[in-house]
Amino acid sequence: MVKRASSSFPSISIPILILLPLIFAIIDMADSAPNSNSGSSSPKSAVQIVYTERPQQNEEPEAYHIRTLASVLGSEEAAKEALIYSYKTAASGFSAKLTPQQVAEISKQPGVLQVVPSRTVQLHSGSGIGQLNSPGIGKLH
Repeated sequence: MVKRASSSFPSISIPILILLPLIFAIIDMADSAPNSNSGSSSPKSAVQIVYTERPQQNEEPEAYHIRTLASVLGSEEAAKEALIYSYKTAASGFSAKLTPQQVAEISKQPGVLQVVPSRTVQLHSGSGIGQLNSPGIGKLH
């Protein structure tokens, strides 16, 4: 009988790997979306991804994220305005436009695991759709 060596890295499930490009695309859209309140936002604010613990079973993830954000922004209305996206499937957390001071404050909140700046990632660097019609590659319908 051959004994398998155990890996020190946790296994990543396929659904999470499939969802990662979707998450990056949503983050990219959030970064490029025009802000209708651009005059009232601080010029130092930037989109942040706030990873949180999963909410209690009896609480909806978005409500939990708004409550966490409201504890720093001062009101539920301000939290709803700042919330860009609420992550519920592959990760628990949300993206919001925050100032450096707000990042420092929310990092100290119970249930907040990590706060990281959102960044744009280029998923494909090919030379375009023309490659799809080249020999050996099926036609795109």
